[in-house]
Amino acid sequence: MPTLPEHAPLVIVGGGPVGTALALALQSSHADPLLLEARSDTGPSEDARFLALAYGSRLILERLGAWKRIEPLATPILRIEVTQCGGFGRTELEAAEVGVPALGYVTPYRDLTRVLSNALVRPERRATGVTVTELRSVRGFAEVECEVRGEAHLISASLVGLADGGRSLKADGALLSPLVRDYGQWAVAAWVRAKHGHGHRACERFTVSGPAALLPAGDGYSVVITLPEAESKALTEASDAAFLARLHAIFGERAAALSDCSPRSRFPLSLRYAATITGERVALLGNSAQTLHPVAGQGFNLGLRDAWILAQTVLGAPGDELGDRRMLARYRSKRARDRTSGILVTDSLVRLFSNDLPWLRSARGLGLATLDFSDIPKRFLMRRMMFGF
Repeated sequence: MPTLPEHAPLVIVGGGPVGTALALALQSSHADPLLLEARSDTGPSEDARFLALAYGSRLILERLGAWKRIEPLATPILRIEVTQCGGFGRTELEAAEVGVPALGYVTPYRDLTRVLSNALVRPERRATGVTVTELRSVRGFAEVECEVRGEAHLISASLVGLADGGRSLKADGALLSPLVRDYGQWAVAAWVRAKHGHGHRACERFTVSGPAALLPAGDGYSVVITLPEAESKALTEASDAAFLARLHAIFGERAAALSDCSPRSRFPLSLRYAATITGERVALLGNSAQTLHPVAGQGFNLGLRDAWILAQTVLGAPGDELGDRRMLARYRSKRARDRTSGILVTDSLVRLFSNDLPWLRSARGLGLATLDFSDIPKRFLMRRMMFGF
């Protein structure tokens, strides 16, 4: 059982890669972060998800001193092909066009989390098996109520960084009551082997039911297909041969030489975002601040920028301003444009491409074709996808 202190200057709730990145950025600072993670370190993680890291996220991970250990585990994306099913129009984005070694990288979620956790120089400041149940603001500090193996603990803090999505928490006010748009879509995720390699090319294909993606990962692809709920359930339970046949129907010859399909998982898709990312002594980041549709792969990258900017805001504030309204206002202001733009762009892509109106299909095709021949707009788009807004 972890030994929890009665007070910490900064408590970070959530030990995924976003929360751990914040702890890593501040581990030698006056904030002296305490990281609380609900999952226990009882062995290798069974989380088989993959994360798409934008090139800008690589730069943040370099600054955190973690990239050298992540790079051998990451597969570079050199090109992204974007098409729509049942219509004309195609655009291809290449890293060479914007002078970077890769547009992004694909890495297993569990490996990224492990590398970041291992980079913490004070492992005793990371407590696992701790479930945070309630946050309160009391007389100029926050109270974090948590449980460890059924035993209650109370920790006071000058600032709480909430990075776990807030699924099990109660807090003062409406801070943890996000605005939600249900897309009526489910994502089916898997990994498949590419017999003839992938050439570090990712494919994003828009279908009537939503976007589908092949992302180069190791010697195969990380696959995400968007479907209505009933179809997603049937495809998750289907045979490997049926799943591979569905990929071929969506991606054509690019999926002709795929094999060795992993077990599939599925999850519902919605847009969830907090009306404000700060409260009394609380800052939201990552999925606690906004949970996006996976189209364009912006969710984790936006969350990592949350962590980086919050860390820089803390480092730039005097010690007595940690968690006060002035510091939190600066964090909120610095994240406003990037966060709002990321939410709007992702939501617009989903709604624009997840339908089959003939006139809209033609307009989409014309837009993709025009973008492919327009260097300045294309480079602008790629830089926004890599570095945010």
